[in-house]
Amino acid sequence: MSAMFRSLKIFNYRLWFAGALISNTGAWMQRTAQDWIVLTELTDRDAAALGITMALQFGPILLLMPVSGLIADRFDRRQVLMWTQATQCALALGMGVLVISGQAQLWQVYAFALLLGIATAIDAPVRQAFVSELVTDADLSNAVALNSTSFQSARLIGPAVAGVLIAWIGSGPVFIVNGLSFAGVLLSLAFIRKHQLVATPRLAKAKGQIRDGLRYVVGRKDILVVLVMVFLVGTFGFNFPIFISTMSTVEFGLGATEFGVLSSIMAVGAIVGSLLAARRERVRLGLIVIAAAAFGSICVLAALAPTYWLFAAALVIVGATSLTMMNTANAYVQTTTAPMMRGRVMALYMAIFAGGTPIGAPVVGWVANEFGPRWSMGIGAASGILAAAIAGVWMLRSRRQRLVDEVAAELSARVEADPAEHRELATQEIAIVAATARRTS
Repeated sequence: MSAMFRSLKIFNYRLWFAGALISNTGAWMQRTAQDWIVLTELTDRDAAALGITMALQFGPILLLMPVSGLIADRFDRRQVLMWTQATQCALALGMGVLVISGQAQLWQVYAFALLLGIATAIDAPVRQAFVSELVTDADLSNAVALNSTSFQSARLIGPAVAGVLIAWIGSGPVFIVNGLSFAGVLLSLAFIRKHQLVATPRLAKAKGQIRDGLRYVVGRKDILVVLVMVFLVGTFGFNFPIFISTMSTVEFGLGATEFGVLSSIMAVGAIVGSLLAARRERVRLGLIVIAAAAFGSICVLAALAPTYWLFAAALVIVGATSLTMMNTANAYVQTTTAPMMRGRVMALYMAIFAGGTPIGAPVVGWVANEFGPRWSMGIGAASGILAAAIAGVWMLRSRRQRLVDEVAAELSARVEADPAEHRELATQEIAIVAATARRTS
């Protein structure tokens, strides 16, 4: 148990974790209230308007990725976070005042969603990279997993609290509550012990630094493989609102209550997956592959589930395996990336993870409409299995190539050390090894 929560022994991380939990809960509350007013107060259940709102809020993460990553590497991350968090606080309070006063219009929600998306696009990679300043590399994977646990816990609590508040006092005050919740993270940033932060060199201003980040990723084949996996599963596998809503309503013919239960059940599985990831002291590429394959396999079983409760049971494992994969991928990329590159690499990671949703969601939704919800879950299953297959093949080839290189190096040493009459034989052996490498690569 102590290993699972070891990062919380560090004062700075403990303070940050508490503030982030409060802020994340408020963010999920606002997301629920925003969806509610767009669908029920400002339109007549117009799903297209909701889609536009989501696109405006999440689109900037993809578009601003190069700039936000550079900001994370060049500037003081704590100071940047104070600005981005304060901006999000002001936007939440402003939207709350408009809704309470009865003056809110749809175009204003669009404008606030866009501004919030810009602030979040800058905040996300800085927040990810800032964790490496709160803990040492030895505890980084644990801290990343606990961050995810905080996020998933807020996802479980926030919408439920928002639903009660909307029914009790209306949607406007929910925005105000979210605005006030930013006090938690702002206070944690203000009281962090700066002398205990892990020193990270700042990037000096120079030309071509965005390209340097991209070249770094291209040169790191292992990170490139992880990003391909994250894209596949994030784009086609992480469409849980579509999977759950269509399975519960279309396939099983149930209502909103049962849909809400499924969402909560999956969130429980996600929390379990986050906590299990927090127990591991080292992150390995092989675990990402296993988790992706397990995610794809359990999605197949969920798609074939004959009853509501068997589907619900499968969702617990879907949640656990999906978070195990993504937490491990996140921790692997962070812990193996050079500190000077971490902000730019994490910005690319976040853009790939979040940016694929506008591509995958329409495809999965179309499949659900045309062929049924079970086939849409099949798309999610295929994404996990394909991601695991791609990474598995690369790992096998990479391992084989390393063995061939080691044998070739040993034989080369023998060529240098052996008497002249043995050099021809050793040279022939090297040629055979080189040919084998070419055939297996």
